[in-house]
Amino acid sequence: MNKATTKRIVCIGGGTGTFVALRGLKAYPYHLSAIVTMSDSGGSNKRIRDEFGLLPTSDIRQCMVALSDENGGGVGLLRKLFMYRFEKGNGITGMTFGNLFMAALSDILGSQQKAIQQTGKVLRIHGSVIPVSFTDTNLYARYEDGHVASEEHVIDEPPHDGTLKITQVYLKPDARANPEAIEAISAADLIVLGPGDLYTSLIPNLLVQGIAGAIQKSRGKKVYVANLMTKYGQTYNFTASDHVAALERYIGKCLDYVLVNASPIPRPALAIYEKYHEMRVVDNLTENAYYTVVRDNF
Repeated sequence: MNKATTKRIVCIGGGTGTFVALRGLKAYPYHLSAIVTMSDSGGSNKRIRDEFGLLPTSDIRQCMVALSDENGGGVGLLRKLFMYRFEKGNGITGMTFGNLFMAALSDILGSQQKAIQQTGKVLRIHGSVIPVSFTDTNLYARYEDGHVASEEHVIDEPPHDGTLKITQVYLKPDARANPEAIEAISAADLIVLGPGDLYTSLIPNLLVQGIAGAIQKSRGKKVYVANLMTKYGQTYNFTASDHVAALERYIGKCLDYVLVNASPIPRPALAIYEKYHEMRVVDNLTENAYYTVVRDNF
C-alpha cells in the first residue's frame, strides 16, 4: 500500500458504534485512524482510573480489536483475550483482560501513550488508534430541570428521569487535544462521525480543545452516520434532525453527508428496545439541507 496515495479515513467516536464502522471499513484499501473519547468513568474504566491512575482504555481496546489482523490463529486468540471479561476472582471481577494488559504495559514502559502504541503492534492493527486527549478529565451534563450529572456512566445509565433533555455537556477540567489527533483530522480525506451514543461517545471528542476547529478546517468530506435507535437518558424522542442539530452545535454546519437507515427493523428487536424506553429514530431530514442525505439498508 502506497502511503503517499492511500486515502485516509478518520473515524471519531467510541464504543460499539465505532467498533462496527472500523470492522466494515477495514475490508477496503484505506488508511484508517480511530480517534476515541477518553472520559469514560464507569465499570472497568472507573477502576483503571481510580486504582491505576490511568486514563480509560475500554474504547481504545475495542478499536484495537476492530482493526486487528484477523488472519492467523495467534492474533485471533489475542483478539478474544482482549475482549475477555473476568466473571469471578477477588478484585478482578468485571475487568477485561485487554484493559489489564494495557495497565501492566503502561507500568512496564512508564507511559500509557507508549503502551497504547505497543498494544497496536502486538495486535497487528491495520491503521491507528488515537486517544483524543491525554488530559485526565470528566464529562458533565446539565439537564432541562437544572441538575448536573458529573460522570459519563451516570449520563449513560441515568438514575434520574431519562426523558429529560440534555441542555449542555462539558468537560472539567478542560482537555487539550492530542496533537496526533489534530494531525490525523487535518490529513483526512474522509471524516466519519458516529454511529454511537451522541452525548457519551461522539460529542465528548468534540469538546476537547482544538478538535471541532480541526474538523471544520479539514478539507476531508464529513459524514455523520445517524443512529438507528434513540437512547434513553440522552436522546429520548430524538428525530434524525435532532441528532444533526445537536452535532452542529459543536462543529457548525460543515457536514457533507448524513447516512440514515431506510430498511425495516425486525419487530422482536424493536420490542427489546421498547423495554428500555428506546425507539427507532424517525427520519425527518429534508432534501433541501446543505448536506446530502444517503438512505440505504444500514
